Amino acid sequence: MSNYPLSYKLSWLPRFLKPSLAGDRAGFTASAAAMMDPLPTRSVRLAFIGDISAVANRDVPECDPVLAALLSSADLVVGNCESPIVERPGAIMGTWLGTHHAMSERFLADALATAGIARDRLVLSLANNHTLDQGIAGFEQTFAALNRLGIRTIGTVAGGPIQRHAAGSLAIGFAAFTLWRNTDAAPFEERILMRSDPAEWPRGAVSGIDLLCAVPHWDWEFRHFPRPATRALARRLANHGVGLIVGHHAHVVQPIERLGDSVVAYGLGDFLGTAFTRQPWPGRIGSILIVDISTDTDTRGMIAAYRLHFFMRLANNGHERLAPLEALNGALGQQLATRLATIFPTSGN
Repeated sequence: MSNYPLSYKLSWLPRFLKPSLAGDRAGFTASAAAMMDPLPTRSVRLAFIGDISAVANRDVPECDPVLAALLSSADLVVGNCESPIVERPGAIMGTWLGTHHAMSERFLADALATAGIARDRLVLSLANNHTLDQGIAGFEQTFAALNRLGIRTIGTVAGGPIQRHAAGSLAIGFAAFTLWRNTDAAPFEERILMRSDPAEWPRGAVSGIDLLCAVPHWDWEFRHFPRPATRALARRLANHGVGLIVGHHAHVVQPIERLGDSVVAYGLGDFLGTAFTRQPWPGRIGSILIVDISTDTDTRGMIAAYRLHFFMRLANNGHERLAPLEALNGALGQQLATRLATIFPTSGN
């Protein structure tokens, strides 16, 4: 059984049909872009993308060249693998209904190529509620497929609570975990990290790391402003030395918050559609978070600059087309700008 409270389950469909702007907006004064003054002379670039799934795509999606160039400029790209990677779904009825996710290895490889993401520079989190949607066999197939593709993973029990990956000359420690699961606790927690309390992480695991980054699958879906419990967890992570926190699961874009020297991006929205094909437009807004990390001796590991780049997932004959916000005009472009100005009031979007 899943661990969602009843109130959450009852609110899922209304919030999917009409993503909410309600909630506590106090303290969200951080812009969607900021930079260190003065900028370091040298840095490496991280790019964070949202949830990845084939649910809203029968065919490989299209990606605007501007977005592909942005992603190809990164030393490391980090995202959330929201669908098990299987050739034949085991949960046939659930997959057909859309409650169980699945995508093929070929779909993922082709989608990444279209988006300009080099597989040897990609890290995908498996710490999300859909990881066991195709059972234990589906999880094992997913892990094997990612290994064949040369894609690194985070968020598994086997990898440990903090998993280290190189980004240029920097060592980045990733603490990926999920607060949610769609299945019984025992098989899930044997494989997927749900350890959200940084006090439980081994101290030695951060030795030699230049920047500690949390990748949580948290909060409630289709709400633009995070719940108080989510913000409290962000503060706890920041107080334990996590310098960058980038969340998933809400399927809509959420604000950025500065907590001392730490940067929290609560939710990036979907990168490739994880809900139904006919999704209301607020749920089709996604973002790419670009973070430049200093490699200068005196500021090594510090966030030198960050910026959210917004895009829209446009339905196009059975697949999606990712278009940057700047390319959208007319009524839709105005709707997007108005909503983003509510979420990021100091950014001028």
